[in-house]
Amino acid sequence: MLSTKHFSMIREFQLADWFTLSNALCGMGALFSAMTYLQTAEVLHLYLACGLIPFALLFDVLDGRVARWRRQSSAMGRELDSLADVISFGVAPAAIAYACGMQGLFDRILLLFFVACGVSRLARYNVTAEELSEGGDKVKYFEGTPIPTSLLLMVVMALAVWQGALGKQLWLGVLFIAGFQFHPLVLMFALSGSLMISRMKIPKF
Repeated sequence: MLSTKHFSMIREFQLADWFTLSNALCGMGALFSAMTYLQTAEVLHLYLACGLIPFALLFDVLDGRVARWRRQSSAMGRELDSLADVISFGVAPAAIAYACGMQGLFDRILLLFFVACGVSRLARYNVTAEELSEGGDKVKYFEGTPIPTSLLLMVVMALAVWQGALGKQLWLGVLFIAGFQFHPLVLMFALSGSLMISRMKIPKF
């Protein structure tokens, strides 16, 4: 049963936090859809998985807008935002890539690298946000590409789904290294992860 403490926590949620939770739910929905595709081989589930990521981004943008509009922000809100982003723009894209056919040993290693970079990128942002804002209320720039840029990877994967480039037909084919499969297309995830943890400065608009 829900205790008084649980209801107290829910009452502490700001309006923006519900948008953040919606972001996380879209990410989880994408994960479930990717797993359902692996069970059923029905391509519709891959379309749904890829299609939920733009909605996650929409909620991610709205939560910040709502927080500024209502002038309500909290440490819990910032933590919620990072956790939701890890699910929707880190774990979910990696799972979708796996479902699309990047299932070899080296594919998995690079997808794990991508997720680890996303987690590290968010952790670094949370730690340095005050410093990057230079004493103001708003961060002036990002160090490394923001994790929601993984949406671009999902656009590529959605095109692959549309063209039937899945599994053995995955673009760029497959290589065998020491007897293990390696799909060169997974390198775009490695590149995305590397850019996230880079020190390049990207203005925040």
